[in-house]
Amino acid sequence: MSERPPEEGPAEDREERPDQGSLSDRIAASYRGRDGLRRHANGQIDVLHAIGGVRGLLEAVVPGALFLAIYLSTESLRLALIIAVGLAVLASVLRLLKRESVMQAVSGAVGVVICAVVARVSGQAIDYYVPGLWLNAAYLLGTVLSIVVRWPFVGILLGFIRGEDFRWRKQPERLRAYQWATGLFAGMFLLRLLVQVPLYLADNVAGIGIARIVMGLPLYALTIWWCWMVSRPAATREEPAA
Repeated sequence: MSERPPEEGPAEDREERPDQGSLSDRIAASYRGRDGLRRHANGQIDVLHAIGGVRGLLEAVVPGALFLAIYLSTESLRLALIIAVGLAVLASVLRLLKRESVMQAVSGAVGVVICAVVARVSGQAIDYYVPGLWLNAAYLLGTVLSIVVRWPFVGILLGFIRGEDFRWRKQPERLRAYQWATGLFAGMFLLRLLVQVPLYLADNVAGIGIARIVMGLPLYALTIWWCWMVSRPAATREEPAA
């Protein structure tokens, strides 16, 4: 079997060139440059960029926060749903007007609309949070299955971004690191369910609403950073002296 030509420095520190390398290398470089993971000059992951920046953070948090605040203060489910959906749709329209990614523009609004429809049909504010519970359960099942079959999804994602392709699966240390990193994501989904399902069963709208905000994007951002650190190649774990 022929050896790969030597590369210039570690995969994480290398600058990908879209006109060179394999197709996956070019796609990875393009992904990193647009909507994917971005690194600071010191090689650390840019967590704020990974969650969509300040704007992405606000778009993810504000509709749910307003829904909760308006419902608790007015006890009007209809008003709370109208404002939450209206704000999410407005954010999507603004993204479309700026000619940003259609998927990025509509995904947030679709999620809010689905939650609103479920709550409206049942007539219960607590049911606004039901789709999120099912989604977390599905993600938990998917991450656990990826670990069991030894195709950890964090390895697929970060291996692609780091230019490792699927070579990490043939390296026990790298496979183990990605298994642990994927386990962290599974733990995040499990923690959400352990906290939020009892609140849902207790019909605690305020509790589950606050838990959803705190355990939403902030916890997701922390988990991304932690997965990145846990799965770093050994050559990049020690930062060079200043």
